[in-house]
Amino acid sequence: MTYDATGRLLLTPADKEGPERARQLLRLDLGRRPEADFDLFADRLAEVTGAPYAMVNFPDEKRQFFAGLHTPAGGRRGGRPIAASRSLAREHGYCPHVVARRKALVLDDVRDYPRFAGNPVVDEIGIRSYLGAPLLDDRTGLALGTVCVVDTEPRLWGRSGLATIKEMAGELMDIVRERGHPAG
Repeated sequence: MTYDATGRLLLTPADKEGPERARQLLRLDLGRRPEADFDLFADRLAEVTGAPYAMVNFPDEKRQFFAGLHTPAGGRRGGRPIAASRSLAREHGYCPHVVARRKALVLDDVRDYPRFAGNPVVDEIGIRSYLGAPLLDDRTGLALGTVCVVDTEPRLWGRSGLATIKEMAGELMDIVRERGHPAG
């Protein structure tokens, strides 16, 4: 575990690939604006998992941007604070952990994990559970972003949830390639 100078546990991991990811996202024209295809994908992800929130997230060195977003309100205009803006600070949420680790992350109840329970999204937005997987670029090896779902209630995602989120991440990377954004 990493601690800061005051001895407190750092909640957001260092992102050594951040500069290269930012360059690659710029080259691919991803993570700069909402995209209808990604919104539809987030809608489907929410439907498949039964989660009230679903995102296609492209983080850079300072923020996370939800190019695809599903909220309980059904639109892109209302809902809780997460829907008020398509972006969050890098320190908010769990996707930066998924990107840095390059592995899926399953948190049935974020309060069960001291490292994650103190994240600002717990108190500010009310997030209680998270399921996310990285969007891995098979040519460069970079984690370009994540697909994720969150809930304001604890959820037992289980192995089937883990398999689903990984499969959906693979599907989204296929969409990225098909849209004329070849990886690499």
